Amino acid sequence: MSTATDRAALSTMLWGFFPAQVIQTLAALGVPDALGERPHELPGLAGRTGADEQALGRLLRAGAGLGLLDRQPDGCWRLTPVGDLLRTGVPGSMGNLSRLFCGGPVWRSWGELEWSVRTGRPSFEEITGRSAFEYMAADPPLLAVFTEAMAEGTRMAAPGAVASCDLDGVDTLVDVGGGNGTLLAAFLAAHPDLRGILFDTPAGVHGAADVLDPARAEVVTGDMFDSVPRGDAHVVKSVVHDWSDERAVALLTRVREAMPPHGVLHLVEPVLAEDPAAWSEQSGMLMSDLNMLVAVGGRERTLAEFTGLLDAAGLRLTDVVRFPPPTGYSTMRAVPA
Repeated sequence: MSTATDRAALSTMLWGFFPAQVIQTLAALGVPDALGERPHELPGLAGRTGADEQALGRLLRAGAGLGLLDRQPDGCWRLTPVGDLLRTGVPGSMGNLSRLFCGGPVWRSWGELEWSVRTGRPSFEEITGRSAFEYMAADPPLLAVFTEAMAEGTRMAAPGAVASCDLDGVDTLVDVGGGNGTLLAAFLAAHPDLRGILFDTPAGVHGAADVLDPARAEVVTGDMFDSVPRGDAHVVKSVVHDWSDERAVALLTRVREAMPPHGVLHLVEPVLAEDPAAWSEQSGMLMSDLNMLVAVGGRERTLAEFTGLLDAAGLRLTDVVRFPPPTGYSTMRAVPA
C-alpha cells in the first residue's frame, strides 16, 4: 500500500517542471548576470532585464524558495552560491544548459514525449519541421546557447576524459564532433607536445577561434558521415548518442577508415547499466536517453550495445574506464579489429 512518503516522492517528480522553468526563466532574463557579484534592488533588476517589476518580484521570490537567491533586510536581492552557477562565464556555470534544455524547442519537444514514444520519432522535428542540428544552425542566438551549453557540460567531464585517455606516443589527436574545442583544449593543456585537429560542421565549430591556440590546433569542417581527418588517435565525445544505430555505425566506420594500423579511438559516452537494480543510480542518464529520443532520435546505450556498434564498424573494444561521479561518463578504448 502506498504511503504518504510515496505520495510526497511522486509529487516532487510531478511538479518537477515548475522549478526547471524558474531556473530557465531567471537565466533567460539575464537575472544572474545582472546581479553579478553585488546585490540589487527589484526596480533596478526589472529595468536591466526588461521584465514587469511585480512579476519579476514573484519570480525572484520563487527562486529564493529554491535556494537560488536571497533577499536581504534592505530589500536587495543577491545570488546564493547555487544561483551563482547560472551566471555565464563563471567556473562550473550551468546557465546555458538550463536555457537549452528548459527553453525553446527542446522544452516543447519534451511536452510531446508521448508522441515520440508512440511513433519512435523525435518530436523536435515534428514541432519545428527540421532536425535539431539544422534548426540550430539556422538560428544564431540558439546556436550560441547550444554551443556554450555543450561546452559547459564538457568542462565538467573534461578532467575525467583527460585522465582516462592514454595518449602516450600520440602526436596528433583528432576530436570528432568536438564543437567549439573545449575538450580538445583540455587535452592540449594536459599534453604540451600534443597537436590537435578539431573536426565538426561549420556551425558546430562556432566559437572555436576563441578557445583553441591556432599554433597547436587546426580547425577542419566537414560532414563526419563522409570522411574524418586522419590522426594518431581520435576522441569522439557525446556524439554517437545523437544517432540511430545505423548512423552511429556509419560514423564509427568513417573514424575507422581514418585510423592508422596503430590508431586508437577513445569513445566517451554515458554507459547504461544492464542490471535494473542499478537504474535508480542512473536516473540522469535515463532522462538523457529520453531526451535523445525527443530531440534527435538517438539513444543512450549499454556496454554491450556499444560493443556491437564498434564491431560493426571494424573496431575492437579493449578497455573501459568509468569516470568518477557525478558525470556518469566512461571512456571506451577501441582499436582496429
